[in-house]
Amino acid sequence: MTTGTIREIDSASVDADGMLSRTMRILGCFTADEPELSASRLGALTGLSSSTLHRILAQMLDLGLLSRTPGRRYAVGVRLWELGELSPLALRLRETALPYMTRLYEATGENVHLAVLDAPAPERATALYVGRLTGRGSIPTLSRMGGRQPLHTTGVGKALLAMQSGDWIDRFLAQPLERETMYSITEPDAIRMEIDRARARGYATTREEMTLGNVSVAAPVGSIAGLPPAALGVVTRIDGADTRRLGALVTQTAADLGRALRAL
Repeated sequence: MTTGTIREIDSASVDADGMLSRTMRILGCFTADEPELSASRLGALTGLSSSTLHRILAQMLDLGLLSRTPGRRYAVGVRLWELGELSPLALRLRETALPYMTRLYEATGENVHLAVLDAPAPERATALYVGRLTGRGSIPTLSRMGGRQPLHTTGVGKALLAMQSGDWIDRFLAQPLERETMYSITEPDAIRMEIDRARARGYATTREEMTLGNVSVAAPVGSIAGLPPAALGVVTRIDGADTRRLGALVTQTAADLGRALRAL
């Protein structure tokens, strides 16, 4: 369950009395920057009255959807995490992918990412990170489990773009693309060239397009019934990065993972 999806739910379509939609509004307030929130902060973010908010918070605590933290603050509860682990992204994709991600990490010693396309519409599509392996010597990255990153500035994002149809990409590129660093590619024609290049060689790359000093190499896992499009990637330092070697490793590992998923 992700905050972007929560915020996009139409409250009028969820339930007649609005209880579920209000609960989702509360959950949607929690982010990586604010994983713990006070009642006053939740009130300011949701616009709910104090009496309504405290009534719902008490029920969410009883159900395990929220937990209390020091300083009279709230955090996402264990029950919500437990339910999230029942998602096919956890049970099927991530659990199957872990041995392959481990193999890729052991071969490179670098950050290994598994991401899926979260696309309520092409205009709002992002790469959702569902798996991550890293080590003490790995270069720092902005990614995190359950986090989102743009498609056009990340290796896994470009690999996911390479799996989409021409019409889908046209809609995606119709929106202005944000420049994360001075090296981010945001021009539609240049993005199309990146996609064509990724399709031709089987893997996508970025060079300092999301984080300065980083190179990423990623390959699509392929289409798997019952799962969103997925991609597997490695992020390493730009100095001395052998993208051809990494490309071969990532492409082979992604292909092996795709076969394992289809065999389930």
